[in-house]
Amino acid sequence: MMEAIAFYLFSAITIGMFLIVVFSKNALYAMSALAGGMIAISGFFFLLDADFLGAVQIIVYTGAVMALYAFGMMFFDTTKEVKENIKEHRIVNALWISAVVMLIVIVSVPFLSDQVLLDASLMDYKVHGANNPQAVGIFLFTKYLVQFELAAVMLLVAMIAGIILVSKKMDVSLTTMDEQVEKEEFHIKEVK
Repeated sequence: MMEAIAFYLFSAITIGMFLIVVFSKNALYAMSALAGGMIAISGFFFLLDADFLGAVQIIVYTGAVMALYAFGMMFFDTTKEVKENIKEHRIVNALWISAVVMLIVIVSVPFLSDQVLLDASLMDYKVHGANNPQAVGIFLFTKYLVQFELAAVMLLVAMIAGIILVSKKMDVSLTTMDEQVEKEEFHIKEVK
């Protein structure tokens, strides 16, 4: 029962966040909602007892969105005043109420659960194949080795291409700066 409630809750949050991404006119709001949606997606992994994948989802994808957020703050004019169009505070109040309800549900689940919490020494530490990082590593380097290496080569090519593109732009700007300095020095010599 609790899994179904959590599934529908994470589904609603994920769909809501990605709808904000699609329909938001402010890029920073869209990126914030994208990060929230990625965190909500990790909830599905935690529901499936794939804790490692949930943590990777948060670290990798949400981290990438935060890097995108940083670039967005650099490239977009965030200093201009943003006029909020919320005339009625129903939406804000609904978000606060839903956040409080979600917090209450998260805190109360262990108390309402039928399972008895055991002492850590009594627990049997079984390792699930899909959840164990060691098993994930073994799969990556045995069954999926070719795909893993192709992804690594693609990332390497993208990194080299980025370095080449940036260095070409820097060479152009440095050469134009050198030409300007030479013209100024030549102009100074002519004046003397």
